[in-house]
Amino acid sequence: MIDRTHMIGKRDILAFVTLRNERVRLPYFLKYYRNLGVDHFLIVDNDSDDGSNSYLASQEDVSLWYTNASYKKSRFGMDWINWLLFRFGHTHWCLTVDPDEFLIYPHWDTRPLHALTSWMQATGSRSVSGMLLDMYPKGAVDGQIYREGQNPFDIARWFDPANYTIQKNRFYQNLWIQGGPRTRTFFADNPLSGPALNKIPLVKWNRRFVYVSSTHMLLPKGLNQVYDEDGGETFSGCLLHAKFLSTFATKSAEELDRKQHYSNSQEYHAYHAGLQSGTQLWCEESREYRDWRQLEELGLISRGNWA
Repeated sequence: MIDRTHMIGKRDILAFVTLRNERVRLPYFLKYYRNLGVDHFLIVDNDSDDGSNSYLASQEDVSLWYTNASYKKSRFGMDWINWLLFRFGHTHWCLTVDPDEFLIYPHWDTRPLHALTSWMQATGSRSVSGMLLDMYPKGAVDGQIYREGQNPFDIARWFDPANYTIQKNRFYQNLWIQGGPRTRTFFADNPLSGPALNKIPLVKWNRRFVYVSSTHMLLPKGLNQVYDEDGGETFSGCLLHAKFLSTFATKSAEELDRKQHYSNSQEYHAYHAGLQSGTQLWCEESREYRDWRQLEELGLISRGNWA
């Protein structure tokens, strides 16, 4: 354990992360979120053997916990993250993301996270939604080598502009979003078994709060109401998802072998089978990513009342 939490300031924005074997991604990931305004990273390393642990230990704004316990038995890492949020997140704006998720929102390129959270607090908002937007290359997933420190979206520049379904979870009051390239490519025969894309990654934390299932939904239920049912628009962002890089084939094979993911790693069975058969995610309807304004025009994010 490398505990630097004594360095956390009263108004610091905190990032909470669980990872395994993500060494090649870490330099860009940390740089991106530092530039966005994250002040301190609280990271759980789940038995990495690729140098992730030693690299993170050398970062002065990182507190690091190491465990070789079962990811699956910890509710896919959420027990670890919920404990850290309870212990260190109280009264802070907390961002919970994976190393392949990059938050963007209206004006993110000119207004950092501290500007956003100040505005959210002034308007009485406690949580921010960010739909997971799968990004992918044109051509084979492993067609271009991803190199350490590189912006992943130099390679994975494409996304699905539509092809999404939304349902409301009546019990937790959150929206359940599915679709996009993974569903149309790997789960076309059974779209309802495709991955959930709804996320609530940014929350003004209180130790009474808890994530129920990944960052898809929380308790108390009011934190999940990040939408307007009366025809108005509520502020929302996106998590650009850089899963599909040249490292993915190795990662999917490893996770398939470990059997530590949801539903006996059903997703990774589908990914592995698709990759073996040469499946590509790009299609004629794919759109090349330009900027956040493009996503706003497509209705994938909204500035709400944040002019």
